[in-house]
Amino acid sequence: MWFQSRRPGGEPPAGVPESDILSPPPQQGPPEGALTGRDVALIRASLAVVEPLAADLAVYFYAILFTRFPQVREMFPPGMDVQRGRLLRALLHIVDLVDDPEGLQRFCAHLGRDHRKFGTQTAHYDAVGECLLASLERFAADAWNPEVARAWTRAYAAVARTMTEAADQDAQVRPAVWNARIVHRQLFGHGIAAITVLPDQPYRYSAGQYVSMETPWWPREWRYYSPANAPRADGTITFHVRAVPTGWVSNALVRRSAVGDVVRLGPPLGDMVLDPASGRDILCVAGGTGLAPIRAIVEESARSEQQRRMDVFIGARTSDELYGLDDMLRFAQRNHWLQVRAAVSDEDILGLSGSLPQVLAKFGPWYRHDAYLSGPAPMVTATADALTRTGVPLSRIRHDPLDLPSLSLA
Repeated sequence: MWFQSRRPGGEPPAGVPESDILSPPPQQGPPEGALTGRDVALIRASLAVVEPLAADLAVYFYAILFTRFPQVREMFPPGMDVQRGRLLRALLHIVDLVDDPEGLQRFCAHLGRDHRKFGTQTAHYDAVGECLLASLERFAADAWNPEVARAWTRAYAAVARTMTEAADQDAQVRPAVWNARIVHRQLFGHGIAAITVLPDQPYRYSAGQYVSMETPWWPREWRYYSPANAPRADGTITFHVRAVPTGWVSNALVRRSAVGDVVRLGPPLGDMVLDPASGRDILCVAGGTGLAPIRAIVEESARSEQQRRMDVFIGARTSDELYGLDDMLRFAQRNHWLQVRAAVSDEDILGLSGSLPQVLAKFGPWYRHDAYLSGPAPMVTATADALTRTGVPLSRIRHDPLDLPSLSLA
């Protein structure tokens, strides 16, 4: 259930009313029970001890959680092998934020709103907290003592409190989930399909955000996909889905779904959205189905009165896998501010050969641009590193969390 959605500066995404963001009110001085520097040090030291025992800790945690609180089992997917591997990554991410109160509060509030789709109640947080501390105590062994226990208790209480408050506020303005009927399907080849859905209630999101989806064939298995379009007047949303060998949800959507089937959507998440306050030109880099949010951002830019120059680079291993390129080139022909280029890493094609970072270097510099990156984690990491080396500040490089499916407890 834990995953990141952070944005530099913490400002609301473009196009989303502040009433939908529901940011927690600013604190007047340190909040009651705030973590001290000593708490942070103790938490990090104890987690370092249990990290090598991650697999065993996760098995133990879920075993005692389901034994002590069998009612929570129905909130989790039937298969738990992948689920157990998510626990430590979630803890590491939370611990990474423990000395950043503002970032941790913003992060946990976002989580709390998203957790509503699981049917999470206050009692569930209590159950998870009890079993989490019991698991940490067991595997930290001699590194665990009453002072460490108090530090972890304060940290977890702050996380649970923020998530609960955010969920309660969110429940006043929108549903926890949306039923969405599939109204159109298009196959691109190479296991990629465009799935268009119509939610049963208004669904507000910003171009560049991502959405969790559950299918009727795999209950409680949620996967994240980015809309490939800016918000439409008719309310429909198109997702680009690639069927991966072990992907239950993606294979069901690409190979099994049909017009009329109903999926469920969680709330929109993510901060890879246009900054309306920026006047800088824009660089967009897309690999594979990472084209979806980039395409949505291009659409959103076309609608805005401030049409900044935009350079879009689309990458794939072979030219056959450059799905959606023709559509983007036609869009560029109609919009003088848009330039679209391709990069192919595994074929020798004049003018196109090379990885995305290599091709970017030929057309730079980009240090005056806002950069938006989307695609496989290795590509995003390599591209971000290449851009920072050439002077692009990290604060102007935006992308989704690199471990989206993993930063989750449920």
